[in-house]
Amino acid sequence: MTTGTRGFPDISISTERLVLRALEEDDAPALAEMMNDEMVAAWTSVPQPFGEDQARTWITQYAPTERIAGRGLDLAVTEFLTQRLVGIVQLGKTNWHVGSTELSYIIAPWARGEGYASEAALATARWLFREQGLERLELRTAADNTASQQVAQKIGCISEGVLRNACIARTRTEDGGWEDLRTDFIVWSLLPEDLDGVSDEFAETGGYTSFPDWN
Repeated sequence: MTTGTRGFPDISISTERLVLRALEEDDAPALAEMMNDEMVAAWTSVPQPFGEDQARTWITQYAPTERIAGRGLDLAVTEFLTQRLVGIVQLGKTNWHVGSTELSYIIAPWARGEGYASEAALATARWLFREQGLERLELRTAADNTASQQVAQKIGCISEGVLRNACIARTRTEDGGWEDLRTDFIVWSLLPEDLDGVSDEFAETGGYTSFPDWN
């Protein structure tokens, strides 16, 4: 097991259809557009509205600082053929001594239903286990966010239990604003041995299945 604290490398991960890489300044417009989606606003803590200036601050300041400090890693998920930004994968709360990190994912509205979240999350998990020596990947999904739960199940995660009243989601108000909504978190974990057989399942389905992906 990896011990101590270290930074994440500046890496690129490729799959059959995707390239996961560091966020770049040119991603700011697409990132801002994605963060303003109704489902992203409902299920994440991303500030609303989310502007391009905030996206650039995330890309140029927050993401590099987290990566170098070893606390987390933000990866742009792009289509291999078009290089278009389809989403992000984010690691956080990394504990190098324990060998664990928390994973989340967001997919742009136009790219949902293609299995991109599953493909990107699985590729990230393999890299973390094989190249970074981590031993545990944790996901937390809001109790009503069934699409995100499907992604966790698809990549082999095991449901460990419920954190009652631990999640703040959001719902639209009558005046068009947002109101906090308290709900439960479902906790999932993925260990290296849980990936056994997942590769075969992806091969049989072409590497993806159809359902809306977001977290």
